[in-house]
Amino acid sequence: MTGTPRTLAEELRTRTDRGLVGLLRARPDLLNPVPGDVTQLATRAGTRASVVRAVERLDRFVLQTAEALAVAPDPCPYDTLGALMGGDAGDPAVAAELPRAVAELRAQALVWGPDDRLRLVRTARELLTPSPAHPSPTGLGPTVAEAMAGMSPGRLQEIIAAAGLPTTHDPVTAVAALTTLFADRARMAALLDTAPAESVAVLDKLLWGPPYGAVTDRPAPHLQWLLDRGLLIPAGARNVVLPREAALHLRGGRAHHTPEPVPPALAPATERDPQLVDNAAASQAFTALATVEELLKEWDLGGPAVLRAGGMSVRDLKRTAVALDTTEQLAAFWLELAYAAGLIASDGEADERFAATPAAEEWLQLPDHARWAALAAGWLAATRAPGIVGSADAKGRALAALGPHLDRSPAPEVRRRALALLAALPPGTAVPASAVLARLRWERPLRSGAPAAGQPPAGDGATAAPGPDPADDLRSRLAQWTLTEAELLGVTGRGALSTHGRTLIDSPSDSAAPTPAETTTAATRAADLLAPLLPEPVDHVLLQADLTAVAPGPLHRPLAEALGVLADIESKGGATVYRFTPGSVRRALDAGRSAAELQEFLAAHSRTPVPQPLAYLIDDVARKHGQLRIGAAAAYVRCDDDALLAEILADRRAAPLRLRRLAPTVLAAQSSPDQLLDGLRAMGYAPAAESAAGDVLIARADSYRTPPRTAPAPVPDGPPSPDPTLLAAAVRAIRAGDLAATAERKPVQAPAPAPGAFPRTTSAETLATMQAAVLTNSALWIGYVNADGAASQRVIAPVRVEGGFVTAYDHTSDEVRTYPLHRITGVAELADDSV
Repeated sequence: MTGTPRTLAEELRTRTDRGLVGLLRARPDLLNPVPGDVTQLATRAGTRASVVRAVERLDRFVLQTAEALAVAPDPCPYDTLGALMGGDAGDPAVAAELPRAVAELRAQALVWGPDDRLRLVRTARELLTPSPAHPSPTGLGPTVAEAMAGMSPGRLQEIIAAAGLPTTHDPVTAVAALTTLFADRARMAALLDTAPAESVAVLDKLLWGPPYGAVTDRPAPHLQWLLDRGLLIPAGARNVVLPREAALHLRGGRAHHTPEPVPPALAPATERDPQLVDNAAASQAFTALATVEELLKEWDLGGPAVLRAGGMSVRDLKRTAVALDTTEQLAAFWLELAYAAGLIASDGEADERFAATPAAEEWLQLPDHARWAALAAGWLAATRAPGIVGSADAKGRALAALGPHLDRSPAPEVRRRALALLAALPPGTAVPASAVLARLRWERPLRSGAPAAGQPPAGDGATAAPGPDPADDLRSRLAQWTLTEAELLGVTGRGALSTHGRTLIDSPSDSAAPTPAETTTAATRAADLLAPLLPEPVDHVLLQADLTAVAPGPLHRPLAEALGVLADIESKGGATVYRFTPGSVRRALDAGRSAAELQEFLAAHSRTPVPQPLAYLIDDVARKHGQLRIGAAAAYVRCDDDALLAEILADRRAAPLRLRRLAPTVLAAQSSPDQLLDGLRAMGYAPAAESAAGDVLIARADSYRTPPRTAPAPVPDGPPSPDPTLLAAAVRAIRAGDLAATAERKPVQAPAPAPGAFPRTTSAETLATMQAAVLTNSALWIGYVNADGAASQRVIAPVRVEGGFVTAYDHTSDEVRTYPLHRITGVAELADDSV
């Protein structure tokens, strides 16, 4: 095909296969389902949902370029676009980056046409063109022609006369003359030289937006001067607007107050020793493992109940925070981290509660670096955002930890991009979080964070209303949480990305969203780099005379578990301090260990001799342990020392147990064995439970686990990125379908159509002709069959083609109507003088 393309479809046909692959990779929503031909691809690329998604993924300068095209003439020459972006004085940085911005818009099929006739896709123009309901970030208002639509011819003539222009015979030429005046720099400057100072001050207020202001029924003289010359145009009962051409003159031709052709620098940078960064990250990684392990230990017998609406209650979150010795917000992060790794879940029972999963048992047996890899892989791919725990949802209800509605689909992309920005810096280099957030906002400027014009305030002019705080948008909050969570997890150290952190985000594919297998592989490679930096487990403790033991490092798991039964943890840190108490020693005896075994265990694992006070404590508790025996009668107490039983009976504290003597060595109770056991221990005795055969029962609590559970699946942010094989197959299918739709056919000998016969065209031809007519504002002759099966001929001027319908002005019925494309039998172009 030669010549200038008339439609986006015609331009897409001229693209190479590589160009179509780039379009489909950038906009994967166009692939579902695979378009049948290029015409369908172009139609889908122009739908509102697809265009909105594409616009949201533009960086700030490319978006500013699209916004400038939306306020430029259509079609727009490249030089005109350059003037709008750089102003009359020009901007070398803008000039250098503008070709990239236009190429990006072309690649994403948002702009088409040669450089002398650039066209923004109609849907994108509708989204970005300024209007009272949807102000543009440019701060520009409507054109003179748009603002003066509906104004009386007499008033138009008064305005051009006051502006020093000759009167005309019709409104169209009057508007054109005023537009030409405002676009002429010399003549416009001469006109403004005669303006009162107060009038210029009003224009300055409206200059960068919002362009709307309010006036009274009797405007002040300086406002009337502007109204008389069309520099302010009525926009309602008491509102006025600064026309676009006048604003551009006052701005020096610039569409934006501050074009941003280059991203903000990641500065100021702080250089640190990479080895110190790695060591700090490894230390935090080990702390993360210990925290998650402590959480699993806390929930070993089952966690808190699940709320009816899902998640855990605020009270349970506070209890978990106390157990982990952290804040509630950080406790929510550790909970969600374990949940993302599949270590905790709901048990799904009728009385539903949270608990550790069977996968947690396997995780606990892994080496430290492998356990970190599982946590890091789960965190990197998770779409759940623990940072929003406690905030209110759309209905005003607080979002609960481990509950529903915590998924935020952009989270993985933001997480990876934030870490990638740190990876682009030299090793050991840290930058402030504000610099990372500023770069991310430039790369994906959400519309909620862009400055927008506000409502016109009362008074003789208008001032720009402040836009929303960019830090309040979702991507910025996700990025802030990412930097905090990466430090907690040991991906970064002292604000800089660690060596294993760089490997963690190093994906073998070009996709922004690696597969789960790729993420796991990268996490495993990162863990291998982390392994030498983690502290080696030790197999000994240091026993002290004050009934404490100091673990000089992380203990081997069997030693830690055994010592955790025999003693209570008093403090954590670089060295864990354990304290021995009568209760802790009794706990070990209840677990089936004898005093001799406990003494032997301590002697074998202590680098210092067993202190005498500790040996006395163990022997004293063991001497009393099991002297009293409790069984089921409802319950009974058995003891060879009848004097001891008499002492218990005489103790007033035993009254709630309702004891009575059955024999010199046996007491019966009306309470259960567990209550009797706890009651006597509260009185200071050390009873032991026994079985029906008279053997001492070993009190060993069984761990509670959920049924097998899988980690929560991330919520995708739109369609997945297509792989190269799918892209290549899709392009081949589109080319084949397009060839079938556009191939020339042999002429068929058929009688000439009778006068009044309906035109007959294929669906593809009908759609292409309609789209071309929309762009050229030309009329068409169509054959149409309504819902009742009645056929008719109509002459229409198409306005919009979208979603299988064409909206057009029907010359036959003199009204705007919408027609389903599948009911149009055919379409034919009309001669220029046919309508």
